[in-house]
Amino acid sequence: MKLKEVQEILKAKVITSVTGWEDIEVKSACGCDLMSDVLAFVKNQALLLTGLVNPQVIRTAEMMDIKVIVFVRGKVPGEDVITLAEKLDMVVFTTDTPLYVACGELYSNGLSGKGE
Repeated sequence: MKLKEVQEILKAKVITSVTGWEDIEVKSACGCDLMSDVLAFVKNQALLLTGLVNPQVIRTAEMMDIKVIVFVRGKVPGEDVITLAEKLDMVVFTTDTPLYVACGELYSNGLSGKGE
């Protein structure tokens, strides 16, 4: 699924982006607030959905080569998180949609949690 479609499905606001972000493709999604679960279960080319808004989210994403993060429940990261994400060329969205609903909407539109 391309990121433009993710943005439209979740009615998400773009916080940070990279050139051509609309055409970046993700193969799976991981929705959680426990970064240890991200480390244990994330797949290649995944999108991370979380309500946790601290630099640890960006650091965990960096370790797992996640390039796209969606902050849910209307959470907006602070400048420290935004700056770090920009430095690492990560795309960051925010949506008012709750985590459970956001995952369900992406899944029902064809994005699985299994990856390739």
